Amino acid sequence: MTTTTENILNVTLLEPKQKHPTIFVRFDELIEGESLTIHNDHDPKPLYYQLLGERGNIFVWEYLEEGPEWWKVKISKRITGENDETLGQIAAKDLRKAQVFKKYGLDFCCGGKKTVKEACAEKGLDVTKVEQELQQTDRLPSSRPLPYTDWSLDFLADYIVNTHHSYVRKNLPDIKAYAEKVMRVHGSRHPELLRVNQLVLEVYNELMAHLVKEEQVLFPYVKELVAAQGGGATKHAAHFGTVQNPINMMEMEHEVVGKNIAEIREITNNFTLPDDACTSYSLLYRMLDEFEEDLHLHIHLENNILFPQAIQLEKQINN
Repeated sequence: MTTTTENILNVTLLEPKQKHPTIFVRFDELIEGESLTIHNDHDPKPLYYQLLGERGNIFVWEYLEEGPEWWKVKISKRITGENDETLGQIAAKDLRKAQVFKKYGLDFCCGGKKTVKEACAEKGLDVTKVEQELQQTDRLPSSRPLPYTDWSLDFLADYIVNTHHSYVRKNLPDIKAYAEKVMRVHGSRHPELLRVNQLVLEVYNELMAHLVKEEQVLFPYVKELVAAQGGGATKHAAHFGTVQNPINMMEMEHEVVGKNIAEIREITNNFTLPDDACTSYSLLYRMLDEFEEDLHLHIHLENNILFPQAIQLEKQINN
């Protein structure tokens, strides 16, 4: 077997018992940042899991071709110190990838601190398929998404209040009223509506108090940090200590609300309407579906962008 400058290994030329051992030897010879491309006549997915099990998370797996005659996979050795990005970090860099996470039910907002491999393992998902779809989004034309990560933190905080907090205050009372009404009319035939109503009420109570705490405590302090960074004002000592403390509380409350909404989706079978659903029933499910969509982006902007940057900014100012 000759080595090309592209470092390609045609494993169909090897005896079956020599295929994986040869690939492992070739992979081990790679220096960090280098890659090996294997050519095979079937999907080498079992190799992915064997490599992960025996070498750990030190490689990137990328399909270049997937049949029907050839499967070509580029296996790159990671550079030391380059850890897997979390779901939240991936979504923060490119929100188009969040659509892949939504497709597979991977929580990139409340559960955004997990890596793709960790999240897929928890749900029993095929990680190679998910990572492949994430890679494919890089080839899609840009839709010019809003540059959230480029905004100043004070601007981002105002955007969250004016866009997402306003949305919650406008729509959640109506959702609460419809959940109670639909439960009262249809609950005897669809008992899951009793739980839906209870969960909506918990979300309402949690979020309404949550918004006030952000607007009156956390966000004003974040704006103080931005002003202090610019030299235009002095940061005052916060009664809550460091910004990490209120952020921890906000993230816990996000998780409570996120779990409630996820349970609503589950017990309604993805908001599937029964045959006897009335107009109010249909409207409730549509509003809940839209509310979840807004909530995911809302929490993503805070957990994955605003909060980490606020923590980092406070450290810079205090040092």
